[in-house]
Amino acid sequence: MEDIITSFYQAFQQKDAAKMNACYHDDIEFEDPAFGKLKGEDAKCMWEMLCKNAVNFKLEFSDIKSIDNSGSAHWEAWYDFSRTGKRVHNIIDASFELKDGKIIKHHDHFNLHRWATQAMGWKGWLLGGTSFFKKKLHEQSGKALERYKLKKV
Repeated sequence: MEDIITSFYQAFQQKDAAKMNACYHDDIEFEDPAFGKLKGEDAKCMWEMLCKNAVNFKLEFSDIKSIDNSGSAHWEAWYDFSRTGKRVHNIIDASFELKDGKIIKHHDHFNLHRWATQAMGWKGWLLGGTSFFKKKLHEQSGKALERYKLKKV
């Protein structure tokens, strides 16, 4: 378990979505505060999109733990948010479940209000903690992912 999580984040440090996605089970279920719930190819395409569009990107990971088929990790990412150009330092705790030697469930937990304040300035500070903001962000993230998938075809 710890090896597959380490491989995932080492690939992420290199912005290598293909290697990241090789760590995922075909039936992957991913969830985070920005994208909401994604399954299968949508989750894999999200990583492709994020790796391709990452600007001034840096990632550090630590505290990888596992028990049986579940695990966790802490990771931090620094990047310029594409919509505003603002610098973001996101602090994330991830949980994982494994099936057939691959990640079947991946849930990233982070403070959405903190992220929104960094990514969007005063508007993020004002609205980032609301359910309205979260719903809008999921819609915008989903649309960005759909546009990316259409370009891939």
